[in-house]
Amino acid sequence: QEVREEKEPILMKSLARIGLVSSDATLDDVLNLNVNDLLARRLQTIVSKKLGFKTPYQARQAVIHGHIMIGNRKIDIPSYTVTVGEEGDVHFTPESKIPEMLEKTKSEPEAVETPAEATSKDDGSSTK
Repeated sequence: QEVREEKEPILMKSLARIGLVSSDATLDDVLNLNVNDLLARRLQTIVSKKLGFKTPYQARQAVIHGHIMIGNRKIDIPSYTVTVGEEGDVHFTPESKIPEMLEKTKSEPEAVETPAEATSKDDGSSTK
């Protein structure tokens, strides 16, 4: 019981700093955490949502290839757990060309080919 009373505030403060629970959370709130709560704090997930990538895979590649910074530190680990204080400091590195590419893809309408268009392009000249 003494150990629990000693360790509980440390655990709660740590989880609140990461953003998994609020600062006034109880142990019941900790027990209600699930895997998705943990995954939402990963750098890959935060970059995907905050910086406008279309897929988590694109965000992961940007992180791995060194295009992402937190504050003034370049982070290349997609599983890095981002604290609440660091979340606002997530941005592209100054030399990264990805922001320009994302803007270009947002301004260009995505061409989607329907099955009818695909078959009308086939003029029957394929060789067998």
